[in-house]
Amino acid sequence: MKIALEITPNLEPLFGTRDENLRLMEDSLGVRIDLRSDAVHVEGPESGVNRVRGVFQDFETLRRQGINPHNGELNGMLRMVVADPSVTLKSLADSGKARSAGVKRTVQPRSVNQRKYVEAIEQNDMVFGVGPAGTGKTYLAVAMAVSAMNAKKVSRIVLVRPAVEAGEKLGFLPGSLQEKVDPYLRPLYDALYDLLDPEKVDKMLEKNVIEVAPLAFMRGRTLNDAFIIMDEAQNTTIEQMKMFLTRLGNNSRAVITGDITQIDLPNPRKSGLVDAINVLEGVEGIRFCHFEDSDVVRHALVQRIVRAYDAAKPQQQELPLNMGETYDQPAQPREPRTQQSVKPQ
Repeated sequence: MKIALEITPNLEPLFGTRDENLRLMEDSLGVRIDLRSDAVHVEGPESGVNRVRGVFQDFETLRRQGINPHNGELNGMLRMVVADPSVTLKSLADSGKARSAGVKRTVQPRSVNQRKYVEAIEQNDMVFGVGPAGTGKTYLAVAMAVSAMNAKKVSRIVLVRPAVEAGEKLGFLPGSLQEKVDPYLRPLYDALYDLLDPEKVDKMLEKNVIEVAPLAFMRGRTLNDAFIIMDEAQNTTIEQMKMFLTRLGNNSRAVITGDITQIDLPNPRKSGLVDAINVLEGVEGIRFCHFEDSDVVRHALVQRIVRAYDAAKPQQQELPLNMGETYDQPAQPREPRTQQSVKPQ
């Protein structure tokens, strides 16, 4: 089957940088796309040609409606369209618009796994987002929390993160509780300020509509009518994870994000996130969404870095940990280099 699609000024941004979006459709749909001076010629199987025609028609409709996805966002949307025949550019734009009411940016997934993640958050009370850095786990969780609050589905947002570097003992740090945990919650703040006006975020923090707290301060609480996010969950212990998960109250939902390849605990085998994946898989009402390096949406170099580390992992696992120490047999404490380094217990 062969068709010719007229080129209009509205369509040119669809081609992408160096026609990368056209190449994506060619490779995924088994068609051939030729650019001519006045038209785009598409040749191939009828199903593939018709899907390309649908993409062109949807894109022109969106442009006329004033919806102009930038190239990175558009490329991600096209990847989802070519991967699933039931998905269209228009349906993705419509769902993104609905999620983005009251926020500065369109909440739009850029990969198939990101779309599954967003849909899981919409349909379940508890979702785990597990995967490498840069896959949008935290940003999308915060975006969905803001969307839920703007839609009055919840009345507040609670942001939690384990402060591993401080050993959860923040009392010796100067300042208020918020000032003590701010450095650990910076990625969550960055997402909030990217989605909402800074003045609005500050006002919500003052009124405790958005609450930030270290994981250690969650014990004994019941969080009702809230959207709760725990970031860097790989750095929780098994006990901390169980404690956090049981804080969920009425009309609340929780999103737990983490990367099991970046565990900073002394004993990675006792990570609460790793344990939760094993214990809670299959529990009704809980969804696990796993991301891959192909889902990385930061600089293209980040995706290659993640793949390089994954490729090197088997070799690293052959090396002894800390010069012969093992997880099962903790190493004997080393003598301090100087007397000044010794802290009283």
